Amino acid sequence: MNSVILIGRLTRDPELSYTPNNQTAVTRFTLAVDRPVVQGRERQADFIRITVWGKQAETCERYLSKGRQVAVMGRIQTGSYKNREGVTVYTTDVVADRVEFLGGGNGEGGRSQNNGFGGQKDAQPQGGSFGFGNDYPDSFQDVDSFQAAEDDIPF
Repeated sequence: MNSVILIGRLTRDPELSYTPNNQTAVTRFTLAVDRPVVQGRERQADFIRITVWGKQAETCERYLSKGRQVAVMGRIQTGSYKNREGVTVYTTDVVADRVEFLGGGNGEGGRSQNNGFGGQKDAQPQGGSFGFGNDYPDSFQDVDSFQAAEDDIPF
């Protein structure tokens, strides 16, 4: 079984690109994951490369930014390549099946309103799961702002 679950913060804004053949979206970012704190030692973190594919990749690029806390569920994938000096470099990445946004978007690394092209970014989701399937909402509602009468609750 190859399964991993991580919680951490983005070290920089995600980078979105598209595959040349079928234009599938792929977003990459690095997640800083704290190691357990050992008394008397300095706090340490691991920096783990994350790859997200498809519609979820576009959603991550749209709403995530440096400092934002997320949970990632996926699998470890290893690989290797030869660098310019001919030395073999080994890689380890997490390919995400699911990315869940944690915490609020504002004040915790939420993307600024200016998207760098003179336009405005859409409203930030305050949290949510974006994985398994292609039914992504175009707008988000804060659960705390939803008020229903007790008669409306089905249980």
